[in-house]
Parts: sequence; structure tokens; C-alpha cells
Amino acid sequence: MFTRIQSFGGNLRAPSGFLAKQPELSMQIHFRHLALILGAALLASPALAAPACQTGDFDSWLEDVRQEATAKGVSRSAITAGLQGAALDQSVLRHDRGQKVFRQTFEEFSARMVNPRLARATNMLHKHADLFQRIEAQYGVPGEVLVAIWGLETDFGSFNGSFPTIRALATLAYDCRRSDMFRSELIDALKIVDRGDMQPVAMKGAWAGEIGQTQFMPSSYLKFAVDYDGDGRRDMVTSVPDVLASTANYLKGYGWKRGEGWEPGQPNFAVIKQWNKAEVYSKTIAWFATRLASGGGMR
Repeated sequence: MFTRIQSFGGNLRAPSGFLAKQPELSMQIHFRHLALILGAALLASPALAAPACQTGDFDSWLEDVRQEATAKGVSRSAITAGLQGAALDQSVLRHDRGQKVFRQTFEEFSARMVNPRLARATNMLHKHADLFQRIEAQYGVPGEVLVAIWGLETDFGSFNGSFPTIRALATLAYDCRRSDMFRSELIDALKIVDRGDMQPVAMKGAWAGEIGQTQFMPSSYLKFAVDYDGDGRRDMVTSVPDVLASTANYLKGYGWKRGEGWEPGQPNFAVIKQWNKAEVYSKTIAWFATRLASGGGMR
């Protein structure tokens, strides 16, 4: 079904390494994060810029963040709890500066990432069948697509990352390379705490600030995360219903068309590319979902 997909190389620089504890997953490409970075760099306006990065020492800079968060409506208690123990994390900077060029073709990457996960992905579809039916009825996104994303991002929640999110974001915001973008994400992380969705100690994920089983940046968490299990919190770390419904809500928010295809050239492939702009990764999501839809995971 995917014979028309062209193989290609990708000399693209992307974050890597936050899944280094799981070597098979360490080649995941978080281009969704990279696209945000590039967009922020291109669109940043000096007139709207926050106080300069590395202004004074880190503690003085952090006080500016506290004042900005207060001005944007974050409660004092959430700011205090969120920024308690915030410090520069040199391991985050090493990951950021050590990004490698990705050179695998679609055939290489998809075979490596999809084939070992097909059986478990099929089991997940069966295990959560009722949940997927409810989510598709509400958001229009089939379970096969959600499982494909879930499996590729964190191996179905097996490893979400271990970096303290607020510390990582504070480090990257203080660093001068993409300060405005990460400062905004840091404020949004404090808003998640203020909203009551997560305690700061539970906010752990990728070195670049992604959170949860499908790796949302805090800005996306605020915009798209939903409380689907009805416990009063949007929990994309431990609640499978919240994780899957929030992912569907993200795709719907970017224009997912109910009942339409998701392969390259079909309407919903453009939405998958909003999830991850790297062609290799987007095609791998689509191919994974198609394999599942055709029963390929049970062979």
C-alpha cells in the first residue's frame, strides 16, 4: 500500500538522546520540538522580547521569570512550588549542543521503529478498544493513528524521559540560543502547575521539555490536553485515557478530517506533519497506522 513512498535521506539536525536508556528508541526524532525552535527564532520580535538571556546570574534571571509569571496570572504558590530547586542543568546543555545529524532513510527508520512494535501495538488496540471507539466518536481520529504515535514517541509510555521539566526549560531559557521560546514554555509549565494538572515533581520528560506519553511541549499541553478519565486533572503522564484523548484533540485541532485517509497525498497526512514535520517520521506514523488498520500487527 505504501510502495509509492519515496526513500530519502535526511541531513537534518534534531534533538536526540533523551531516550538513550532505550537504544532502539534513541533514534526518535523530535522535529516537532525543532520546528517550534526554528519558528520562534524566525518570528521573535525585539519589541516583544523578554529580558535578555543570561542577564546577571541565574538567580537574578530567575527572579525576572517569577515577575513575568506573576504578571501573566500564575499564582504565587505555583511559581514558588514550580521554581523551587530550579538550577542550571549542564546535562541538558550537553544534549542540546550534542544534537546529531539524522541520515536514515524512511525504509531504514520505519523498519527499525515499526516492526518490533507491531504486536504490542495490536494488543494495545484490543486492550483499549472501547476507549478508542469513544475517542474516535468524539474527535474523529482512529485508534490506529493514536497507537502509532504513542508507540513511536515513548514505546506506549514505557519511557517518557527522566529530565525534570521545569529545570530543563529554565536551563534552555537562560541559555541564549533560543531563550524566548523556552522562556515562554517555562511560563506555560508553571501554568500547568497552577491549573492543578501536575505537581512539579511529577513533571519529568525529555531534555527539551516535552511531557508525557506522547511528548507534549507545555504550550501544547495547555492548549490540547483533556481530562478524559474525569478525575479533574489533565494527566498525560499516568492516565492512558487522558494521553490518547489529548493526542486526538491535538490532531483535531490541526484539522483532522473524520473518515479521510492519512497516507501521503491524503488530507490527514498534512495534519500528521503538524505533529512532526520531518518527512521520515511523518511517513513512519502513517505507515505504522496503516499496518495496524490492515491487520499487519497480527502477522
